[in-house]
Amino acid sequence: MSELNAATDVAALKAAADASVAAAATDLIRLSETLHANPETAWQEHRAAGWVGEALTAAGFQVTPAYLGLETALLAETGSGPTVIGIMAEYDALPGLGHACGHNLIAAGAVGAGLALAPLADELGLTVRVYGTPAEEGGGGKIELIEAGAFRDLDLAMMVHPAPVDVAEARPFAVSHSHIAYDGVSAHAAAYPDQGVNANDAFLVAQVAIGLLRQQLPADTRVHGVQTVGGHAPNAIPERTEGRWYVRANSLAELEVLEERVNRCFEAGALASGATLRVTPESKPYSEFRTDDRALAFYRANAIARGRVFADPEVAGRMNRASTDMGNVSQLVPAIHPYIGVGSLPYGNHQKEFAAACVGPVAEKALLDAAVLMAWTVIDVVAARAGAPIPENALKESAS
Repeated sequence: MSELNAATDVAALKAAADASVAAAATDLIRLSETLHANPETAWQEHRAAGWVGEALTAAGFQVTPAYLGLETALLAETGSGPTVIGIMAEYDALPGLGHACGHNLIAAGAVGAGLALAPLADELGLTVRVYGTPAEEGGGGKIELIEAGAFRDLDLAMMVHPAPVDVAEARPFAVSHSHIAYDGVSAHAAAYPDQGVNANDAFLVAQVAIGLLRQQLPADTRVHGVQTVGGHAPNAIPERTEGRWYVRANSLAELEVLEERVNRCFEAGALASGATLRVTPESKPYSEFRTDDRALAFYRANAIARGRVFADPEVAGRMNRASTDMGNVSQLVPAIHPYIGVGSLPYGNHQKEFAAACVGPVAEKALLDAAVLMAWTVIDVVAARAGAPIPENALKESAS
């Protein structure tokens, strides 16, 4: 793209991207609805990965299933240009809640962005990659892919995540995910209680300690979890209890300090009850997010041009704090992770009402807009490198 015709080309290229998404709209919506109706949890997304891969294969992408040895990951690639763009498709659902985080829309939107950019790859000098990234809801699929060598050569990584309202910038917590287990000794609760070691008491002591600790924790941290095993019969001393706990802080450095304090609460349960404690990480910690400001400014400007309205800061400063393994990708390469609204207020992510809002007309518009906006943002990034004028509203947003 030459400097002389860059501005003209940008408008034409964006129109072409828009047309590609519009032409594929029926298929993209069907993909989203299929994923929504068939939720699969972390590391079990076999059908989801297959459906996403089939859609991209049909569009001419070279698809690698079981990418880098992860059974439910995939890589779809087209083009051979020097600028390498990575679009993330998430498709895991939540246990018991289905697609209450809208990953059906993320996956379909990623496919749509890939379809929009594929015909433009040669003109823009792009290599377009769509990554199927499993197990975002606690399993750290992107971290596993990073450790296997993925993403490192990307010039820009991107995805758009559903939320109650539009929010441009992701500011997620760093988070650790731990499996907690206490082993005690079973005994008859009435006849021989003194012979037992009550693993359920250990968990109770730990939860009380964590509850008391919260008063001394910084306001911008989070500690929360669930007990998943608590015993089997009232007349038997529980010999094993288990749970899953998350600890969140503003950065990995702060998280390390906070996690040590929380672990002492679990150790207190073991000390008080006599049970044996085992803490097992469920994944590597998720990192805080590092945003590419220029790319995000283009996204904002494009979203406004398309008629999207960003929420006021009081509303915006909630969903964008949710943790994501996309944060780890952002520590390696330039990245953005904006949120797109599905009109679910007063309900938010991880509620059954939000799952219901991730299908239907409003969700469909969000899906198609997300696909177009990712493609438009890539076009602007490439055009800016070629000397195209930067839209004035993008400059204003970049400075804010």
